[in-house]
Amino acid sequence: MSDAIKHECGISLIRLLKPLDYYKEKYGTIFYGVNKMYLMMEKQHNRGQDGAGFASIKLDMAAGERYMSRVRSVETQPIQDIFAQINDRINTALKENPEYIDNTDLQKKNIPYIGEVLLGHVRYGTFGKNSIENVHPFLRQNNWMHRNLIVAGNFNMTNVDELFDNLIQLGQHPKEMADTVTVMEKIGHFLDDAVAKLYRQIKKEGYNKMEASPLIAERLKVSKILKKASKNWDGGYAMAGMFGHGDAFVLRDPSGIRPAYYFKNDEVVVVASERPAIQTVFNVGYDDIKELDPGNALIIKKNGTVSATEILEPKERKACSFERIYFSRGSDKEIYQERKELGKLIFPQILTAIDEDIRNTVFSYIPNTAETSYLGMIKEAQNYLNKKKEEQILKLGPGITRVQLNEILDVRPRIEKVAIKDAKLRTFITQDSSRDDLVAHVYDISYGSVNKNDNLVIIDDSIVRGTTLKKSILRILDRLSPKKIIVVSSAPQIRYPDCYGIDMAKLEDFIAFKAALELHKEQNSMQKVEEIYHKCVQQIRTADKDVVNYVKDFYQPFTADQISKKIGELLSPADIKAEVQIIYQTIESLHQACPKNLGDWYFTGDYPTPGGNRVVNRAFINFYEGKNERAY
Repeated sequence: MSDAIKHECGISLIRLLKPLDYYKEKYGTIFYGVNKMYLMMEKQHNRGQDGAGFASIKLDMAAGERYMSRVRSVETQPIQDIFAQINDRINTALKENPEYIDNTDLQKKNIPYIGEVLLGHVRYGTFGKNSIENVHPFLRQNNWMHRNLIVAGNFNMTNVDELFDNLIQLGQHPKEMADTVTVMEKIGHFLDDAVAKLYRQIKKEGYNKMEASPLIAERLKVSKILKKASKNWDGGYAMAGMFGHGDAFVLRDPSGIRPAYYFKNDEVVVVASERPAIQTVFNVGYDDIKELDPGNALIIKKNGTVSATEILEPKERKACSFERIYFSRGSDKEIYQERKELGKLIFPQILTAIDEDIRNTVFSYIPNTAETSYLGMIKEAQNYLNKKKEEQILKLGPGITRVQLNEILDVRPRIEKVAIKDAKLRTFITQDSSRDDLVAHVYDISYGSVNKNDNLVIIDDSIVRGTTLKKSILRILDRLSPKKIIVVSSAPQIRYPDCYGIDMAKLEDFIAFKAALELHKEQNSMQKVEEIYHKCVQQIRTADKDVVNYVKDFYQPFTADQISKKIGELLSPADIKAEVQIIYQTIESLHQACPKNLGDWYFTGDYPTPGGNRVVNRAFINFYEGKNERAY
């Protein structure tokens, strides 16, 4: 997006199913798992660059031998930093102890990170906190091997207050009210409880304490722990975890909001937030990778058995459509086609905006992530022209001259690379007064790419706040002297906050909200805004399941076209010469392009969980009361 939106996180779980000697013999290194994890995290670095973490567990270690390792970083290039640390530890150990080099047992025993169960995480700090304490994986330690818990996830919970209170009622004293802490402690509580019950049961059977340990690992029912822990969770999540003895899991939310894919063969089980990461790193086909069903957990026992088990009853599938529009890598087979379809489906609106004058229109895109939808748009423009050419040729009949034929065939979409991102200047200076001039130079333009009085069509993934458009992009495009600039969003208007992992928390940040507010002012309907506020306030103590999204009423008086027109007015700099028009994708076309990912709450206000309605109402209350704070 031309608007910078922080989002998501990425998880990677790798379980090696063979002894480490197997990978040394077949692949030439005991570090096979660590190497694959590095690649998995790099292939998902688009999902988070604020921090990264890695953890590993070694199976069947003797008492007193270190079996868990973790490393985290918030450096500028966190993935490279953590694996540089790992590499340094490994190389130092091998250099100081040459006897380790050809001895797998000694390496596993004495060198950290060389485990059979590996968990990686990349993150964006959606709450603005980026200290090392906020970086996954999180670790809950205990002297009982089975009670050690390592958790990392791509998630956000809407009911943190409720979960926090539940922990207090269980007798716990959480160190802070954060969804990461409450989720881990909830799992940890029921893990502790399950281990204690199993120990008492096994002891009654006549086994001593040392004999009980492997039996606990064998009998521990991960699914039961997850069912109890996740009972009251409200949010979107793909939660990954490892227990100290070697069990591992990945749990997906019942609506399938956050993505999770997995692959298994006789050597490895791997789970990731993105399918192409698995395809590329393990060189496997598209059909070899499965999507984890909503409400299910992939559970990998210490003995290597793997099962996909229903933990929570699946709800209507509402997988995040923003994954398809922007967040996930466009190299995924389905996502690539869906983004092209988004560009294709919005072309009729573009055609109307340019009065069907393709001959005098230049097509381009900003930023680079919009290139795929741009290809779909251009392909549809070509299809349109081919039909026109066919009609013209048939109309002229057999008497058509070569000159006439060439004139007809010569008309094609004019494709140009109009704007090129030059530098990441927006983080250099933070004061707005000094920053605006720098932002205006984020993009360079290709002078001579547009003729005077041409239409200029620019497609973007999504227009959220419109800040970069107004302060930078429209100004520099205007230097090319087009008669009209048409900015096309391959996504619909973003009207509502997200509360499931995307950093869009404040209504007043959205240009669509600002446009609707201006329309209310112009039509003297601000009493409607006040009514919505009072309805939201009246629901503060209402149970989540009964809360209604009254913010929908804020947009109800206006058509999408009215709001888009007002957005164009708001984003047009006062001194711009060209006419500016903003075009957004329709909800219907979005669903047509992305039929498997129907989660559209940021566009429609139809939240998949009850907590979403509470969040949007709280966001409206914050706006009305002038509180510059998050709604969750």
